[in-house]
Amino acid sequence: MARSKSDQAFDERIAKNSEELRELLTDLYGEQAEEAFQNLTELMKASHAARPADLKRLDTKRLADPEWYKRGNMFGMTMYTDLFAGDLKKLAGKVPYLKEQKLTYLHLMPLLKMPHPQNDGGYAVEDFDTVDPSLGTNEDLAALTKKLRAAGISLCLDFVMNHTASSHRWAKAAQAGDPKYQDYYYCYDDRTIPDQYDAVVPEVFPATAPGNFTWNEQMHKWVLTSFYPFQWDLNYRNPNVLVSVLSSVLGLANLGVEVFRIDAVPYIWKELGTNCRNLPQVHTIVRMLRIVLECVCPAVVLKGEVVMAPKELAAYFGTPEKPECHMLYNVSIMVNLWSALASGDVRLLKDQLDKLNALPENCWFVNYLRCHDDIGWGLDEPMEESLGIDPLKHKEFLYHFYEGSVPGSWAMGELYNYDEASKDARSCGTTASLCGVERALITHDKPLLDISMKRDLMMHSAMSFLRGFPMLSCGDEIVQLNGWEYKEDPDRVEDSRNLHRSPFNWENAAKRKQTGTLQKQMWDGLKSVREMRDDPAFAPEAWVTTWDAHNDAVLAVVRHVEGRTVLGLFNFSSARQIARLDSDGDIVLPAEVALEPYQVCVVEK
Repeated sequence: MARSKSDQAFDERIAKNSEELRELLTDLYGEQAEEAFQNLTELMKASHAARPADLKRLDTKRLADPEWYKRGNMFGMTMYTDLFAGDLKKLAGKVPYLKEQKLTYLHLMPLLKMPHPQNDGGYAVEDFDTVDPSLGTNEDLAALTKKLRAAGISLCLDFVMNHTASSHRWAKAAQAGDPKYQDYYYCYDDRTIPDQYDAVVPEVFPATAPGNFTWNEQMHKWVLTSFYPFQWDLNYRNPNVLVSVLSSVLGLANLGVEVFRIDAVPYIWKELGTNCRNLPQVHTIVRMLRIVLECVCPAVVLKGEVVMAPKELAAYFGTPEKPECHMLYNVSIMVNLWSALASGDVRLLKDQLDKLNALPENCWFVNYLRCHDDIGWGLDEPMEESLGIDPLKHKEFLYHFYEGSVPGSWAMGELYNYDEASKDARSCGTTASLCGVERALITHDKPLLDISMKRDLMMHSAMSFLRGFPMLSCGDEIVQLNGWEYKEDPDRVEDSRNLHRSPFNWENAAKRKQTGTLQKQMWDGLKSVREMRDDPAFAPEAWVTTWDAHNDAVLAVVRHVEGRTVLGLFNFSSARQIARLDSDGDIVLPAEVALEPYQVCVVEK
């Protein structure tokens, strides 16, 4: 039987990439590489054969437009299925609400089968191939992705590569004594190797989950558990682990998932004597994942969660010739935006933007203010010191400010993972509550409410103006406040991140159409942000740079493409400010712009 055009194109992609794939496997697995290569090749062929026709058509469309995820109209949102709608079927019924916001990208928090209640928000996965029964079925997921595609929305799902739940079938077999599956993890009879490991490798959660190993009484072995005791780290030295994980990724891609957020990717390879972060083998694995996806389902893109300094980020994009991730979470800028807001000083933010903008053109980011996680105050300490800022005192100021305990603070939030010894802590809360809206409503302070809403919109506007595309945290569009009720739930009270993980308020959502409401004010403000991004200056090839406003309270960003310049000015202070701007060559800017507190000014030339 004659091969279809799609099949022929697949054959060509396999042929083009086979040699590199074999070389990468050999780098990792030596003599075991050939068997792994054969298994992986068979998996790719079977996955492509099973790929639905409509997704193959999407593959063809995306191959003709490889930078689709960089377009100026990209606008995302992240949410928990259960908190937003209850389950996947009900969420499918809410697609018109998402389409109303002109979303093009929806990131659903982990929804694969997980233990209950101890699952780290779904990041402890019990089955990589199956939707959690509390949220629906695989068929429900496929139906949802189809409905989203019809609305022009690409679905992003997390894929947790570093570990499984301790209740995963592999872990259960390991605990039952099966040596095959014990080799899927890092299991040791005594403390010899764990002690060598602990001597060098930092703890991820020293306060809430100290140590890197957990004793398993049933197995009588120590197990590597970098994050929590119920999350067992996978052993990618075993090629069967890699092939099994890739099988699950391809299965989800065939259900219509278009973006995979690969969780904790810097941690996935362990090497004794190192800190087990950002090792070269990590990039070998991510490169192989990219090749497999480009061969089988080229419509699919990779988003990495890399919580590292800007200098570490470029490596995760690979090179134009040998790419890895398509895009990364812009964690650094998220943190620096909140730091600038609390201090009224944009110097650290500007410096971080300059470092990110200096990265190669293939580096692309998803920008955001809030997500499911905390705000971890990982600022650039050498830069702080060069500016005369004490890093520890500044960090303490920030987390106490957003806790609301600093005089003059407008914020309402909570600490997460406070460590008495190091004085380290992170911050939790919704965007609106951290910007002062909640405090203003409680105190009936109308002037504070007005300026808090300006803060909120300014932060969203600034985030949306940067290189990359913006992603909202679900509820931000309707000014969702903190969910303090989590303290009444014994299963949730121990994790203060649940403060910003509360059920979506559909009553408030209905107010988005009512004149005079906060919800309509925010809804209309975000509509203006999307309209701002319709400008040609938000094209993928635009040159983006910060500009000196000669004022430490004002962030100035210039976008320039094909002779067109758009200037964005953002006042991060509660006082009136003057931005003074110097023109340079074909970048002609106004000499002076006055800005009211938290005002956004966009100037087109």
